[in-house]
Amino acid sequence: MYVNEVLLSPNNKNTTSNKLFVIKIGGNVIDNPENLKKFLKDFAAIDGHKILIHGGGKIATEISESMGLVPNLVDGRRITDEDTIKVVTMVYAGLINKNIVAQLQSYGCNAIGLTGADGNFIKAKKRPVKTIDYGYVGDLHEGSIAPDNLTNLINANFTPVFCAITHDGQGQLLNTNADTIASALAVALSKMYETTLIYCFEKKGVLKDISNEGSLIEEINPVVYETLKQANIIHSGMLPKLDNAFAAIANGVKEVIIGKSDDLETLKHNIPFGTRLINNL
Repeated sequence: MYVNEVLLSPNNKNTTSNKLFVIKIGGNVIDNPENLKKFLKDFAAIDGHKILIHGGGKIATEISESMGLVPNLVDGRRITDEDTIKVVTMVYAGLINKNIVAQLQSYGCNAIGLTGADGNFIKAKKRPVKTIDYGYVGDLHEGSIAPDNLTNLINANFTPVFCAITHDGQGQLLNTNADTIASALAVALSKMYETTLIYCFEKKGVLKDISNEGSLIEEINPVVYETLKQANIIHSGMLPKLDNAFAAIANGVKEVIIGKSDDLETLKHNIPFGTRLINNL
């Protein structure tokens, strides 16, 4: 996990309002205007400090195709060539990000749309070429996040909305995984805040049976996680998400919640939702 040394001591946390929610939404929310509207209304209603992270869903692909560019995906990962980085920057940092910010403002949430380059908040390194050249894709590393700068923004009562665009510090923008950005932000800011990381996607949470929404696993700790993996109940695409989540918890994040975006409103009423990942049950 990417933990950055910070100037502020954990003992300097704001004791009157030190809770922070770091929430990431997936393409299933962004691609559906009604789902997005409901989510943003629920997000705006959450009291206290919060950060939103988003990717681009299908919109970047649709706009690329309308411009005559054929998206190149390998195992679901976008190859970001010179033309593609231009498109994803326009879509993620422009169209989607500003649409989200404008809607949040309409709900009374003083949001500010950002890339990693703004405020030098998130620096990344261009992914090295191994068997596949991913192009202008950025990987985070220790020291990627500038939490002291970001804390100033949060404590000024702005709500940061980050898209999945970072920079390398040398003038190059990079396409970076939004899940990874959310986790790295949560870890870095856990030095100053009691931080909860939330991944919102299309399912109720982690399910014993992927086809049965009633099979929700409400809480998982590292021991239970290993048991579920060995039984092949958790596998494939959920493994990287949960590995990342437990790494965040091991590095200072209070808890990670994986759940459905429709259920976010329960936070306002202190009602648990989704699957809660913690160190100990």
